[in-house]
Amino acid sequence: MGLPTSWDPVASRTGIDINTISLAYASLTQLDAKGDVTPGLAKSWKYDDAGTAITFTLREGLRFSDGTPLDAEAVKAHFERGKTQADSHLRDQLADLASVTADSPTQVTLHLSEVDYQIPYLVAGRTGAIASPKAAEDPAKLAVDPVGAGPFVLTEFVPESHATFVKNKDYWDAKDIHIDKLELSTALDAATVVSAVQSGSVDVARLPATQLDQAKAAGLHVTIADTLAVNDASLNLNKAPLNDPAVIEALRYTFDRKAFVDAITAGKGSAVHQPFPKGYIAFNPEVEKLWTYDPAKARKILSDAGYKDGQLSIEITAHAGGELDAQLTQSQLKAVGIDSTIRLVPAGSTTWQDDVYVAKSPQLALDGTIGRESPVANLLATYGPAGIMNLSGPHSSTEFQKALDAVRATPIDSPDYPTVLRAAVKAGVEQSPTNYLYTSPWIFISAPGVSDLNLLPSQVRWEGVRVDS
Repeated sequence: MGLPTSWDPVASRTGIDINTISLAYASLTQLDAKGDVTPGLAKSWKYDDAGTAITFTLREGLRFSDGTPLDAEAVKAHFERGKTQADSHLRDQLADLASVTADSPTQVTLHLSEVDYQIPYLVAGRTGAIASPKAAEDPAKLAVDPVGAGPFVLTEFVPESHATFVKNKDYWDAKDIHIDKLELSTALDAATVVSAVQSGSVDVARLPATQLDQAKAAGLHVTIADTLAVNDASLNLNKAPLNDPAVIEALRYTFDRKAFVDAITAGKGSAVHQPFPKGYIAFNPEVEKLWTYDPAKARKILSDAGYKDGQLSIEITAHAGGELDAQLTQSQLKAVGIDSTIRLVPAGSTTWQDDVYVAKSPQLALDGTIGRESPVANLLATYGPAGIMNLSGPHSSTEFQKALDAVRATPIDSPDYPTVLRAAVKAGVEQSPTNYLYTSPWIFISAPGVSDLNLLPSQVRWEGVRVDS
């Protein structure tokens, strides 16, 4: 699947890292196949009456892979490190965390500066993936040598190559882990995925949709499952010509989403105008009616603003391997009179994180959200002023941020919660120049003998997966 940006959950940069972080770490809570919160390291949790403090009760006898106890003090140290460590990428998610108290060996309370009922969702991912405080005394070492309490323990790590794990007998759900040894390697070139599984050099691999027919012809087992992943064309309001509202408005009508669905996902995805898929609680049907594919209208908007064909030029930044996305985008821009060039970022490098997520350098970046466990965290990442995927940061409207506050203040079991959440989604979409385009399902192929792949919408898990020789 690819290696994480860091093995330290605090320093990890991207949402997709949860798929690899969760090999070595366990989180306080987990999401099930429906996206509902279930117990993890914490067997239960409870808010106070004001909604400004939540107490987690940990399972008894938890230990990190270095043998140290995973108790309330360890959880406290994790969240304090998330707020203070120099390279922490959890700060925005922990912005309303005022303090943490270890009330007993198994009870820890997060005290909040504002009402926030999203915390059980939030701690189901990297934010709640607890690392050993002893190991975290050396953050640089932890970044390459994870020490958690997850289903596996790292035995070897070669950067840009592979990581080898063995089963963690002390994992709280070890009875459901049936794999003794797991080797994670960097993502394969699209053209070699099928042959790698066919030859036996790889047992399980994520498959590009364009290789589906080849995989089926080879007789390999294909598993397709829904995800929270949505791909987009991120636009930068801070870069000309995208600082012109007319250009942004024209681009609302430029993208033929069905063409992306057909070409990139082989028809397995779906067109979408927001960072959530249809069927998920945050999906707002009203958003899908705001704009339509209308290149003639886009041309007229640009013409009325004084732009002639070929006068505008935009650089498209895309991941290596995403050439088809980039070519489709280039073709659709050309259809409304906008020229473009393509810049590919090498696979496996940190350039994307540094150039796109930190420096916000591109004009247009073809990106996507894997979907955070908390819908509010996902909205913050995509539309918040410090959002990693908000290429136009710090642009973020006051109305959107107020709508997010309303979501946080609404209990997730309240009948009003879906309505309040969807209002925030609409506010985010309307104030952002980014165009969400299509959903990307999980598509995996596996060798004979591998069964019961555990593909949840938010991440890949290994509980229940079996390998029969």
